[in-house]
Amino acid sequence: MIEWFTWVQVVVAVVAGVVCVVACFARRQPDDITVGTGAVVLLLLLVQLVVAIVAPFVGNAPTGNLVEFYIYLVSAILLPPLATVWALVDRTRWSNLVLATSSFAIAVMVYRMFQIWTVQGL
Repeated sequence: MIEWFTWVQVVVAVVAGVVCVVACFARRQPDDITVGTGAVVLLLLLVQLVVAIVAPFVGNAPTGNLVEFYIYLVSAILLPPLATVWALVDRTRWSNLVLATSSFAIAVMVYRMFQIWTVQGL
């Protein structure tokens, strides 16, 4: 993993979560903005997948358990599409809270993936 890219992902996921929480408490239904934030988070996760595949070949091997890392990554990649489906099926303001929860969970998961990649065994 690349450290600066990890922090970009964490910040974007937290901002996306905050936007969705604000939309929920403003009594707005899911719209292009709240669903779009999840799409941006998903795009960054897909870029992270490519980085994770390429990194060991260029000398940036993980220090932790690679299987655990990929379980976190695949699980994180599944969250935005599942939350979006929920938001499109249940068109209430509470769907924005589901989108927010998925974004906050992804922020934590990305940070944990960074720990698995870099901190283990030091």
